[in-house]
Amino acid sequence: MPPRPSRLRPVWLTVGFFLTGLGFLGLVLPGFPGTVFFILAAAAFAKGDPKWEAWLLSRPVVGELVSDYRAGRGMPLRAKWIACVCIVLAVSFSLTRIPVLVGQIAWVLVGLAGIWFITLRTPTKRP
Repeated sequence: MPPRPSRLRPVWLTVGFFLTGLGFLGLVLPGFPGTVFFILAAAAFAKGDPKWEAWLLSRPVVGELVSDYRAGRGMPLRAKWIACVCIVLAVSFSLTRIPVLVGQIAWVLVGLAGIWFITLRTPTKRP
């Protein structure tokens, strides 16, 4: 018996397209991550429509990034360095724009959590 179509299918597709758009922005905007949005978009498309997931995975750069993440191969060392430097720069430049000390501390903790995840929890892809 074929699976029943989900009532949430349109929601998952909308989320997938939105995240894909953010991912493509991340490919062209310096300091804006792209890979995480593509990974999340692929997960949304997997729940919404496997055809769109296959389309996303067939994109030249994007497909490899998502496939590497799903297979547990992680990130190249150069990408890890770039991501960590971007986090440090983004947190540093925006810290003075947060007027409340608690907000500044929270923002620094968010940046440190990102660096921790990239450096210690994400495997380094070997060439």
